[in-house]
Amino acid sequence: MSIIEINGLTKDYGDHKGNFDLTFSIEEGEIFGYLGPNGAGKTTTIRHLMGFLTPDKGSVQILGLDCRSSSADIMKHMGYLPGEIAFFDGMNGMEFLNFMAEMRGLRDTSLRDKLVDLFELDTKGKIRKMSKGMKQKLGIVCAFMHDPRVLILDEPTSGLDPLMQKAFAGLILEEKSKGKTILMSSHSFEEIERTCDRVGIIRQGELVATENMHDLRLKRRKIYLVIFDSSTSASRFADSSGFDIIDVNDNTVKLSILGNVTEFIKALQNYTVLDLNTETSNLEDIFMHYYGDKPHSASNM
Repeated sequence: MSIIEINGLTKDYGDHKGNFDLTFSIEEGEIFGYLGPNGAGKTTTIRHLMGFLTPDKGSVQILGLDCRSSSADIMKHMGYLPGEIAFFDGMNGMEFLNFMAEMRGLRDTSLRDKLVDLFELDTKGKIRKMSKGMKQKLGIVCAFMHDPRVLILDEPTSGLDPLMQKAFAGLILEEKSKGKTILMSSHSFEEIERTCDRVGIIRQGELVATENMHDLRLKRRKIYLVIFDSSTSASRFADSSGFDIIDVNDNTVKLSILGNVTEFIKALQNYTVLDLNTETSNLEDIFMHYYGDKPHSASNM
């Protein structure tokens, strides 16, 4: 059953900014990653889902309800974390949480308190004095504390340190086990890779692909730095390996591998390797290599 449905969504701000004929759906219990560079149109999509914008064309629905005309009813079942969170800076953390709980008619605060502990949130400090990371934690608690059926999260780990990012990933997987439906927007592949079942990739306002995470992992090109025992070995490997060699510098070879690395590992067995490092291509590299300079039509999976 589709919980979120976007059909032909178009919002044209000019200069190819906005959304253009977006169509995709998110099933019940699915974590859907929404990936794209900054300015790609992710936030515009989310603003439509929240009922903040009226489409030029197309429709946007959550739980079978129109996001613009029925936003009040949808909000009863939704948790939302905006990319830029607005707080009442004069309040402290707990005052703000209490205010949000009253707004939602939330009486059981046990989940809220559990989340405060999980994210080590200091609720006593004034919001205006909080760090970016602490404000992000506060926003996460607000989005999850009423146990919503649907979650819309815009750059949810922005400002969080690695430990808190790990805690957040655990929370997302726990919510999935409860059957929650989650859309998580990000420009970070690593953030999405930890948690999502399927991903939609948007570029210049158009959906260029929707794929399951397994397939997308296979399309990631990784860069390897191999340090051999000698420059002779490095040159011999570079000349005979058949891999995509980027650079050879003395005893170090830089190459890229797409997908399965089995043949690469087998080839290294014939050499003495002193060190091996890897770096993963960023999201823009994935776009440029697989979808070219211009977006193609989306492949639905």
